[in-house]
Amino acid sequence: MGTTQLETVPEPKYWHLKTVLSEALDSEFAVGEILPNERDLAARFGVARATLRQALEQLELEGRLQRRRGVGTTVAPPRVGVAVDPARHTWPGAPGDAWQPVDAVTSETVPASVARLLETASGETVHIVRRNRVTHGQPVAAELLYVPASAVPGCSEIAAVSATARARAVLHALHAQELEGQDRTVELGSARAEDAKALDRLPGAPVLVVTTRYVAAGRTTAVAVSTYRADTCRLTFGESEAVSLLAG
Repeated sequence: MGTTQLETVPEPKYWHLKTVLSEALDSEFAVGEILPNERDLAARFGVARATLRQALEQLELEGRLQRRRGVGTTVAPPRVGVAVDPARHTWPGAPGDAWQPVDAVTSETVPASVARLLETASGETVHIVRRNRVTHGQPVAAELLYVPASAVPGCSEIAAVSATARARAVLHALHAQELEGQDRTVELGSARAEDAKALDRLPGAPVLVVTTRYVAAGRTTAVAVSTYRADTCRLTFGESEAVSLLAG
């Protein structure tokens, strides 16, 4: 078999630099230590700053580095295992759920991808519950739970109560229904401004997006879009910690 065109392409400079930087992180820096600025690093390794940024971005994606507001780039600790579905066939907010409700609003506009899953008509009112997840005192995920108002008719008059109470009311209404099934998809994405703020990340930082569809009475009753920090989380599925998904 002849040599393919891909095999003849030399290794990109940033990729080689990433390997060199990774070895330096292991031997010269401690967890939480701040790296020198880009100018000094580029000078040390004799590369252009654009090449250095590419290498640093790749190391961030792989969970070796963290960019922190007002601090700079630091060496990241090992990823924390975060169970995505510790209790199958349960609604959000059930006992043992690690998420904390923050607030709930109603809207007639939802992302197109969510509208397709919910099969909602244009202009249909949807409850949007915002929840956060914290592990070891650090924010690891933010979630938007979309529930059509038609699926929880008893929540039509909750505007007057507090934000957290509105969120709990929607979750409670879901629990009154029999959950028939759920499915999930996972993809790599970039943090939106709102998610970045909740996760103490910079906008555009790599994140893992888990979309969960809940089915009751033969239809999609709720859709949760959960955004996890890709630099600190190792997502685990099922009851075994051995089955995991690592970003990068």
